[in-house]
Amino acid sequence: MTLLDPKRLTFFFFIAAIIGAPFYLKAQETDNKLNLIIDADTANEVDDLYAIVRAVLEPKFNLIAISSAQFHTSPLASAQTVKESQAINERLLELMDVTNISLPLGSNTPLVEYGKPVRSEASQFIIKTAHGMPAGEKLHLVILGSCTNIASAILEDPTIIPKIKVHYLGFWHTPETNAYNKKEFNSGNDPIAVEVLLNTKPLDLNVMTATSSQHLVFTKQNVDRQLKHKKGVAQYLVQRWETYERWWTKDDPEKTQWTMWDVAIIEALARPELSTIEKKLTPPENTQRHIGIHTQIDAAEMTRDFWNTLNNL
Repeated sequence: MTLLDPKRLTFFFFIAAIIGAPFYLKAQETDNKLNLIIDADTANEVDDLYAIVRAVLEPKFNLIAISSAQFHTSPLASAQTVKESQAINERLLELMDVTNISLPLGSNTPLVEYGKPVRSEASQFIIKTAHGMPAGEKLHLVILGSCTNIASAILEDPTIIPKIKVHYLGFWHTPETNAYNKKEFNSGNDPIAVEVLLNTKPLDLNVMTATSSQHLVFTKQNVDRQLKHKKGVAQYLVQRWETYERWWTKDDPEKTQWTMWDVAIIEALARPELSTIEKKLTPPENTQRHIGIHTQIDAAEMTRDFWNTLNNL
């Protein structure tokens, strides 16, 4: 029998197909990563940093960029909040030795008039990246702070709308009555931009509300146990917790706990089974359409998943 015998070749390809099938499926899963841009007011809080590190480590994400967002309403705000966020974004990636994620600078000011964008490096990057998406794929935009950069991109070039899906962290919301409270920190940093997202009827929009994300709480004891013996970005995360002064409450002065609002939306994207999304009508004052609302999260499992992922640091 020669090496080119048809029976031997048939048997070889049969065995190769069986053995290779799992690897082929794994390759398909790798190719189907979520194309992602995170827009973050990183310098405003603590949880942004933890959320970004978690996202960088997620193998299901193709994290293309982390853009910086302004947070001008904070009593601790400087005149250049966007540059503060930019500096921390740069430092996080430096500490993680990551060089393949872009860091476009966002707008330092919110929208001042409905329909008029504030152009920035971030808004232009969003537009260019959205147009570069392969056919049938969307660019996922995760908003951890103000909506300024994303709303501006939509206003500058509405043709990107079918090419994007927005995941927004904001609002207080009562699922039972579908009541919205827009007096929330992220929403308040650019209320006009929020209206743009709600009123843009064809926009694919999911919202992780403060009502749901408030249930994801980390303890300092666990943070120390998981990170304090490590260096690099782990040490940076611990330091941020210990040195950032909470201006919104006098409770828990020792900072034994911290609400991880931003981590909740990242975990929900990485592990969709850990969050319940319901279709709800937009507020009555906005264009009436259905958007996705995260009405419930599995905070305990999100916490476990977060620390399991950070074992890779």
